[in-house]
Amino acid sequence: MKPIVSIIMGSTSDLPVMEKAAKFFDEMEIPFEMNALSAHRTPSEVETFAKEAAGRGLKVIIAGAGMAAALPGVIAANTTIPVIGVPIKGMLDGLDAMLSIIQMPPGIPVATVGVNGAQNAAILAAEMIGLYDETIAKKLAEHKAGLKNKIVKANEELKEVKYNFKTN
Repeated sequence: MKPIVSIIMGSTSDLPVMEKAAKFFDEMEIPFEMNALSAHRTPSEVETFAKEAAGRGLKVIIAGAGMAAALPGVIAANTTIPVIGVPIKGMLDGLDAMLSIIQMPPGIPVATVGVNGAQNAAILAAEMIGLYDETIAKKLAEHKAGLKNKIVKANEELKEVKYNFKTN
């Protein structure tokens, strides 16, 4: 199995956030790899990774980082593969990381999800892959239908919750 998505985190302390993406890819049966790379501590390794990504068959890169959050941008500067940045909650509730990721200069786009939004990053990556992979597109449609069903079920359960002044 060769990965088509790469999940990159600044350090293993980001794993509790980034593993949500890994779990979604397992559920969707999308081959992925997961590594720790730091834009500040291992800059040459980040550059090499990004430059070799397309040649290795990767289609999307998800990069999560906190605080200065340079990792997604450094990767995007060195590849033509779509990069999705996941700002990780840190000292300023993730605002610092989010601002670092969304302030990319013209020509170096990085898609960005919400703070700690690794699962949404995985869904976005799967949607990109689903543009050319019908199997993934069908699995995503089933996943989204399941989300709807959860809300329908929740409303049925809420009907049973009683309060003195509740009218439904």
